[in-house]
Amino acid sequence: MKTLEAPWTISLFSRIHVDKTPHSSPMLRFCHSTTRLSSFTPLSFTLRRQLPMASFSAQAVSTGDVKSDANVFELIQKHQEAAARLPPLEEIRTVLDRSVRGMLSTFSQKYEGYPSGSMVDFACDADGTPILAVSSLAVHTKDLLANPKCSLLVARDPEDRTDLVITLHGDATSVAEKDKAAIRAVYLAKHPNAFWVDFGDFQFMRIEPKAVRYVSGVATALLGSGEFSKEEYQAANVDPIAQFSKPVASHMNRDHAEDTRIIVQHSTSIPVDSAYMLDLDSLGFNVKAGYQGNTFKLRIPFPRRAEDRKDVKTLIVEMLQAANSHN
Repeated sequence: MKTLEAPWTISLFSRIHVDKTPHSSPMLRFCHSTTRLSSFTPLSFTLRRQLPMASFSAQAVSTGDVKSDANVFELIQKHQEAAARLPPLEEIRTVLDRSVRGMLSTFSQKYEGYPSGSMVDFACDADGTPILAVSSLAVHTKDLLANPKCSLLVARDPEDRTDLVITLHGDATSVAEKDKAAIRAVYLAKHPNAFWVDFGDFQFMRIEPKAVRYVSGVATALLGSGEFSKEEYQAANVDPIAQFSKPVASHMNRDHAEDTRIIVQHSTSIPVDSAYMLDLDSLGFNVKAGYQGNTFKLRIPFPRRAEDRKDVKTLIVEMLQAANSHN
């Protein structure tokens, strides 16, 4: 594995400037300090206006200490630095496994020497190999048959450029007839309504990984990036709890939004106005929080590793009870 440390000497929240662009809200610009970040930051923040970015400590502080944006900044910074996260390789493997759509880049046959991009649906098999269902009529299919070298870019949150972005480089190969039934089952498990895979002009293709690169925290003080080999990537495990993200997050956002807010407030010591659960894994969950008209993303760690879906419920109840006991 390669973890890329520079050429950046990242400003770790030393000073904050607000830049205004003609067609967007103010953006935060950080002045450089001497702190270097080489570790992977899987969840970055979306910052609006003058709300600072930061991380957090495992211990809650009285919300009465929150008196200014600077205090908010410091509280979040301490909290996020200490928040338990999946190891980088496991995080990458898990995000790709849970993703179903990305940007496929091929070598254009029509415009020789130029890249061509297409949005495609995909599903990863047990080894983490992306599977495509492609039509012989599609331009990207013709490109791949002529030159199998390609890349697949996946953004965890396409609406947030500071969040995790993964690029898998590899070679596309057609699935053999003897493997078609098994590959079809894997693909349809992620795309149950893709009836067109049985049309005569469609075939399945694998993208055999060559290398996997990632970047997170672009344009923030939490920039992290790195690269994994095919062997490292395929040997990594998919987090077993991540598969429950959608049903658990949907349930919490629909029926227990206030409980989530209380947990986030207790964990971070920030009197957030709202907290929307995004996803979860064995070590915690990620939220989009609102505070005084600003929105930002936070990592909320579990008190311990979750063992199964039932244990996730147990941990959330424990966290809510702990929060309520301090109110």
